[in-house]
Order: sequence, then structure tokens, then C-alpha cells
Amino acid sequence: MGVPLVLMLYPRDHYDMADLPDELAAELGLLSTRIVRHVQALPHISRAHVYRIGDGGAHLHVWFFARPEGQGQLYGSWLVVWDDLLPEYPADVAEADADIVADALVACHGGHRSPISEPAA
Repeated sequence: MGVPLVLMLYPRDHYDMADLPDELAAELGLLSTRIVRHVQALPHISRAHVYRIGDGGAHLHVWFFARPEGQGQLYGSWLVVWDDLLPEYPADVAEADADIVADALVACHGGHRSPISEPAA
């Protein structure tokens, strides 16, 4: 990826946006807001863009793209397109940022982190 961080939020059960029960819809709103806050709290991030792109599939996926600080040319809804055109962002930095966001989300929202798969030896 070319942007500093890309995250995805989706329900464990198979729902599309219009099918979410009210309780899950409320949780989606709260989780989305908290994810945006934690992403934007990273020192080198200016904004978290939120996308829901669901054409061709009925399972809800909400995407969060972090816009790097100081790159005004990435303003607006085309950030997801720019991601494919930018040089590759360092994976170790993106993983460290994802860990910070995940830990902050668990601290404020509860739950637990799923273990990250280790590469095969």
C-alpha cells in the first residue's frame, strides 16, 4: 500500500449495511468513530478517510485509509486511487501504527485482539 495505514472493519456474521440489526448498526457507528479518532491521533496522519464500497458483494466492509500529514495533493475522495499510485509505504511502520490503533481501540471499546498470523518458516 502507498498510504500509511489501511484498515477494514466488518461484522463477523454476514450482513450488508441495510441488513444490520439496529444494535450492530449502533456499534458500527461507535467503532467507526473510535477508529477514526485513533488513526488521526497518530502523529504523522492528517485525516482518516472512511469508505464503504459494496458493489458486487453483499458482505459489509468498511475501509479506513490514513492520509499522511503534509500531502495536500491527497485531499478528497481520490485517496483510495492514489494508494495504488504512491510508492510502497514501509510495512514495519504501517504494522506499528496498526498495533497502536488496535491497542487504543481495545482500551476504549473493550474486547481483545486476534493474534496476527506469523509467516511460515
